[in-house]
Amino acid sequence: MTLRWEQVIVHAVDPAALGQWWASALGWVVVHSDDDEFEIRPVPDQTPGLDFVRVEEGRTAKSRLHLDFRPDDQAAEVARLEALGAKRVDIGQGEQSWVVLADPEGNEFCVLGQRAS
Repeated sequence: MTLRWEQVIVHAVDPAALGQWWASALGWVVVHSDDDEFEIRPVPDQTPGLDFVRVEEGRTAKSRLHLDFRPDDQAAEVARLEALGAKRVDIGQGEQSWVVLADPEGNEFCVLGQRAS
């Protein structure tokens, strides 16, 4: 039996707007778009991707799943993402080596520091 990871589903009030924001943030391409769904991938034939699916209600609690990213330059990447519209958020993480941000719909994600040698 083979199990292959296809995508992560992200519920969104505005799938196209949120999906386009993530496409810009990640430099990914749009592979599908309609009124209720917006899917992006690193390149058209490469998975996993992110699939933004319409829901009527906004997010009401802390995310139970979030994405972590490890850039070459944490400070530069955080500044770039903030310029795109990400916001720093406090989810009780305290002083850590990572920065917690939220996308335009409030979904948290982390920008990690350099991995220890």
